[in-house]
Order: sequence, then structure tokens, then C-alpha cells
Amino acid sequence: MLDNDRPQPEFVDPKIDKHTVIALGNDHIVTAIKMAISDHLKDEGYRVIDEGTHDNTRTHYPMYGKRVAEDVADGRADLGIVLCGTGIGISTAADKNEGIRAAMVGDATQAEYARRELNANVIGFGGIVLGRDFIFDIVDSFLNARYAPTDDNRKLITKIDGIAKPNPDQKDNVHFFDEENKKWAEGVYHD
Repeated sequence: MLDNDRPQPEFVDPKIDKHTVIALGNDHIVTAIKMAISDHLKDEGYRVIDEGTHDNTRTHYPMYGKRVAEDVADGRADLGIVLCGTGIGISTAADKNEGIRAAMVGDATQAEYARRELNANVIGFGGIVLGRDFIFDIVDSFLNARYAPTDDNRKLITKIDGIAKPNPDQKDNVHFFDEENKKWAEGVYHD
């Protein structure tokens, strides 16, 4: 996949541009909420890469968690935000990528903690189970927090990063989900 095949950051008014790129990914259940988050981020001066999905057609969400994670890991985005109905599945999918520390959060305090103490570079949450304005508070808390390194949290992060081994067949492989997508289209998977 070429860099120009990937979604590019959307334009932000130069007067408010924070020069920070946020990658967004979601499933079909929360597309409208993702769009509200995208608008909120752009209003706040962030550039946004929207990895989809872009409509309400039923979809297989792990690919969108993977795309956001790869944007962050490869430096196309500074941070990532993923959401599905509960946040559990897409957060787990994002976290299964090399160089990613994804934290599923349920409130602004958890989002701030994940960034400050664990240097999380992706957060996930449930777009259905949380209210829209509450979600904006979570997003803002995550983005406004800064990692505060200490000896203790550096040791924890090193341990976390050492748990899983990278899968070389997964990284930037646009065909990684082909078999699952075929099964999805055939009706093998059900909600």
C-alpha cells in the first residue's frame, strides 16, 4: 500500500491548527457519533484522518482498529481514537498492533490517566453506552493530558510492550482481513 492510498488528514483552519493529527476509526453502529467527534476535533484545531467506516452498512470493525493503530505506529497520526458500540472489540483490535498502547476508557479521568501514566497513544470507548457530550469530555481529557514519565511507569510500559510479539504478516497488510471479510459477506458471522 502506498502512502497516498491512505486517507490524508483533513484541512483545519490555519488560525487554530494545533499541528496534531488524530486518526479515527469506528464500526457501523457509531458512524454518526464518530462524525460528531471528527467535527469537534477540527473545531478544536486538530487534523483528522478518518479511517472509517463511513456509513451505517454493517461491517467488521477489527480492520478499522488496525488502520488507526497503523496510522499511529507509522507516524501518520500522533494519536488515535476508536469506538464501537461498547468500545471493547475495537479497542482490543487496536491494541493488538506493534507500538500501540490502546486503553479502553469509560470516563474522562480514565482517559487522562491512560495518557499521563501509561503513555497510551490510542483510546477506545463505547459510542452507544456513553453520551455525546460526555464523549467530548473524554476526548478532550485524553488529548490535553501529557505523558509524565517516572521510573515506575517506564518500567510498567516496558513490561506491557514486551507482552506480545509482532506478527509480520499483519503490519500494513491490506489483505490481512480478506478471509474474515469473505466469511462476513457469506453470513458466517452474526451480531
